[in-house]
Amino acid sequence: MPQAHPDLAAALIRLGRIKYDEVDLDVVLSTIVQVAKDTLPGTAEVSVTLVQGTQAHTAAYTGALALTLDEWQYAHGRGPCLDAATTGTAMLVSDMAAESRWPEWAARAHGAGAASSLSIGLPIQEAVVGALNIYGAAPGVLDRQVELAQTLAGYAAIALANVHLYESTATLAQQMQEAMQSRAVIEQAKGIIMGQRRCTADEAFAILARVSQDSNRKLREVAESLVERAVHGPRD
Repeated sequence: MPQAHPDLAAALIRLGRIKYDEVDLDVVLSTIVQVAKDTLPGTAEVSVTLVQGTQAHTAAYTGALALTLDEWQYAHGRGPCLDAATTGTAMLVSDMAAESRWPEWAARAHGAGAASSLSIGLPIQEAVVGALNIYGAAPGVLDRQVELAQTLAGYAAIALANVHLYESTATLAQQMQEAMQSRAVIEQAKGIIMGQRRCTADEAFAILARVSQDSNRKLREVAESLVERAVHGPRD
């Protein structure tokens, strides 16, 4: 059984310290790529690719080399980071000079200063997939890092999923709050109309709805205007 890398625990602690209510996705991604670069021996640069539909982009990177190598793949629509993202598997290029699956990209990568690479698929959410891309400084340096990189990528995927969950929950909470505020102001407006017209609640709502339709304004906006006039009087 292989020994765990001594820096893995420290890396996971750094990822675990992310406070999802205080940072956005960009900060989380920047943390992930830096943790990977610091943890995986022989690493030159690291990036994260995100793919939504047919569009791919590099969402975070530690250096220009990683960004350049990623974008070459996007331009041609193929390469290890794209294949890792779409299949969810690990794509290892042990030696750029001997790579035959993506020969043109590998030749350009070798010329740019990357001797090897490892891309690990990151399942993030249904509509978005991604990959953690590690570029090696020498041939073969990443061959023994696949298991460690997969472990790190797994925790990174959890961190990204948590960000997405927090943002979704925060958005839902905001929508619920706005809905409650809309309901409250509409109820206030209905009360004002009922007092003025001596009508029922249903009749008051029908009046609001008719004004909303005739003026092409949202029901909440009509209600807010009515409450505003009732409280402060008509504007000059």
